[in-house]
Amino acid sequence: MRDFSRKPDSPAENRHPPAIFSVTLVRMVKTLWRPELKRWRVRMVAAFVLTLMAKALAVAAPVFLGEGINLLSDAMPGDNSPPAQGGALRFAALGFVGCILIYGAARFFSNALPQVRDSFFVRVTQNMNRVVAQEAFLHAQKQSLHFHLSRRAGALNRIIERGSGAMEFLLRFLVFNIGPTFVELAMAATVIGILYGPALSVVAVATVLAYTLFTVLITEWRNRLRRAMNEADTELKAVTMDTFTNFETVKAFAAEEREAVRFDGAMRRYMGHFIRSMKSMNLMNIGQEFIMTAGLVGVALTASLAVQQSSMRVGDIMAVILMMTNIYRPLNILGFAWREIKQSSVDVEKLYDLLDEAPSVADVPGAPPLLAKQGAIAFEGVSFAYEGRAPSLSEVSFSIEPGQFVGVVGPSGAGKSTLVKLLFRFYDAEKGRITIDDIDIRTVTQDSLRTALSLVPQDVSLFNDSLRVNVAYGCPGASEDAIRAALEKAQLAAFVDRLPLGLDTVVGERGLKLSGGERQRVGLARAILNDPCILVLDEATSSLDSGTEEEVQHALMAAARGRTTISIAHRLSTIAGADHIIVLDAGKIAETGTHADLITRGGLYARLWQKQRVESEKGMPVMPSPQPVSV
Repeated sequence: MRDFSRKPDSPAENRHPPAIFSVTLVRMVKTLWRPELKRWRVRMVAAFVLTLMAKALAVAAPVFLGEGINLLSDAMPGDNSPPAQGGALRFAALGFVGCILIYGAARFFSNALPQVRDSFFVRVTQNMNRVVAQEAFLHAQKQSLHFHLSRRAGALNRIIERGSGAMEFLLRFLVFNIGPTFVELAMAATVIGILYGPALSVVAVATVLAYTLFTVLITEWRNRLRRAMNEADTELKAVTMDTFTNFETVKAFAAEEREAVRFDGAMRRYMGHFIRSMKSMNLMNIGQEFIMTAGLVGVALTASLAVQQSSMRVGDIMAVILMMTNIYRPLNILGFAWREIKQSSVDVEKLYDLLDEAPSVADVPGAPPLLAKQGAIAFEGVSFAYEGRAPSLSEVSFSIEPGQFVGVVGPSGAGKSTLVKLLFRFYDAEKGRITIDDIDIRTVTQDSLRTALSLVPQDVSLFNDSLRVNVAYGCPGASEDAIRAALEKAQLAAFVDRLPLGLDTVVGERGLKLSGGERQRVGLARAILNDPCILVLDEATSSLDSGTEEEVQHALMAAARGRTTISIAHRLSTIAGADHIIVLDAGKIAETGTHADLITRGGLYARLWQKQRVESEKGMPVMPSPQPVSV
């Protein structure tokens, strides 16, 4: 049964207001300081120290070059000066060589140290990426069924992918670019002010402030454009995955052209946002280049006045120009980094929004595991309604004894599959309670609850992996003998033996390389291998042809023996031999009893039986009553 409570994905799908950037940074620092990343903290500190050393050397290098040029300039005779003594000239030349060597070494290490840092810090960023992505992936898996029905798988995947990647980017640029860049600018301004005059320092600082202010203002505008572009990109990827996932339906209705038009529409929306984003980036680059050029011209003019006043020498001019050039290089990175940080913060916000989404179905604190041994089930006054819909169940009460086989029937929309979803705690009942062996299922862990249950659904969906992996999905540590026994009980062993690769055969996307009956038997083998206390069959044969259904029914009969079984039935002949039959209508129990009792009463069940008897094919198997389990 489908859940129509899903609302279409909105272009933004924003359930939370945009987070303040500083709040995002604080959360990132907390993430970085998590116990899982404790072993990398020494590398974090070492990487930051190397970064600061590289910045200090980048500021010092031009000073040594300028001093070397000054030594040569002072030793060279002027137009009206006497020739310099040979010893003084040789001393100046040696001093120049020494300064050049120091300059070269400082420049080399200022560029080499960041490469050394990156070579060992990459483990930190990749592990942080892994930890955050794994946490988000697990958190999404822990969400309720309603959560996943309300979102597209492609969109959810993009949020995790972009968010974890953006967090890695933010870590690298905040630690190694933004902070150290401001440190370098402060050191450079201080050195210029002390060695070459405060006027040059003022020009340098004013240029930096103007550049930073312009970048921040334009980036805030671009950030809004980026949000719209990201949402268009998410919608585009979701449309793509949605179409590819349902390719059989697309082909069956010859809708390839229609889907291509839908894809083109999503692509056009993304393209429009992308073009606007690129134009805004070009405008920013032009403005930044103008400010940097104006700053360099201002430094040159200020230096020329200082030369006229004899307060600066030739080497000083060279040092200042080179230092300003070095300042502009990290300044340019600052602009890029700030843009990317603000843009990446949008992706990180989305990831944190996902992590902040509290599961609507959650274990109570300290919930114990369910130790189900008998398999008795009771629904006590259970009511439930999907969001935006009429109640699916209203005051439903019934009990199932251990080892009983119980059929649940009723018209479409009567609430049959809702019973299963509530039993598995895919949703929580709004009223009443459900117990297994007199234990309220809301008081135990969901993992233990679902371990005690096994479901064979109408449409068994398999992973694109081997038969072995799919059969043993509920018991990944199962032995080969146990898997073989489950295959035998599911009447699948002969089919597997005929395959060239046997259990290593890959079943394809959602198991579509197998027929419907083969998928059903794989689902049944998976349930049998799990050895549950309670077996749930949710219209497990309704989509099969009569021949295949008969084969699967025999396997279901064998699997149901000795365990409590609930069978949601579409074809009433499959549950005619049940110990007890519950007839639902409009979310309420219309009648209960055995097949013979219900036929005698002439109620809803009798009418459904008569209708199917007229329409059904001959030779349909009748499910006998399994033997009750001894308790």
